[in-house]
Amino acid sequence: MTVLAWRAAILLGSVIVWEAVARPLNPVLYIAPSRLPAALVRMLNVRDLPPLPGHVWLTVTEIVAAYALALAAGLWLGFLLGLRRTLGRIYEPLLAALYAVPSVVWYPSLMLFFGLGPASKIAFGLFLAVFPIVLSVLAGIRQVPQHLVTVAVSMGAGPAVVFRKVMLPAMASTMVGGLRAGLALSVVGVLVGEILGARAGLGYVINYAYGLLMTEEYGVLVMLVAATVLAIDGAGALVEARVKRWAG
Repeated sequence: MTVLAWRAAILLGSVIVWEAVARPLNPVLYIAPSRLPAALVRMLNVRDLPPLPGHVWLTVTEIVAAYALALAAGLWLGFLLGLRRTLGRIYEPLLAALYAVPSVVWYPSLMLFFGLGPASKIAFGLFLAVFPIVLSVLAGIRQVPQHLVTVAVSMGAGPAVVFRKVMLPAMASTMVGGLRAGLALSVVGVLVGEILGARAGLGYVINYAYGLLMTEEYGVLVMLVAATVLAIDGAGALVEARVKRWAG
């Protein structure tokens, strides 16, 4: 069997076991997967529930904005600290220490500053995602063989050519892992921010369903979050594989 077939078989077996265990139990406390499609239809049609498509779109928009900002800030800061060795030695321990602090402790401050709207969720996603991006750029720059840079410069290559032909291929494999980790953390930051305090978004709807003991609707939302995360991570994995093939 192929890896994909094994994954499909494990997933199907897990769903069957889940259904067999949850079906005879209290539906308020235990979610049977066979009830989820009907719950999704109710969520799309019943007027007393938050409009699901709009909340999903808002969350996706926040994730894209958070990651785009983290990507721009992380690459700029990473190359700044990596190419200026003195600055890197000064600030890298500080960045590593901030990255080690449990991220959720920062969210109340962001919520106070930016409010309950999308800005605080974007800021939290940015805050979580920027650290692995910066640190991966720093690690990638350190992996560049200096003798290759010296040879390229001695043959008349300018800074742009050295960066494109020597540095970028050497650091790509390390850097792309940090970019993928940043993508995952931007998703986590936005969703956690919405769950902790929001007036809209997928995390807000999860809180809404959980607070009203709408167990089946809650299960649909969890599956929707899982599907969104898998889709985003799958896209990141494809990009990572292509970059690694390009880098050789």
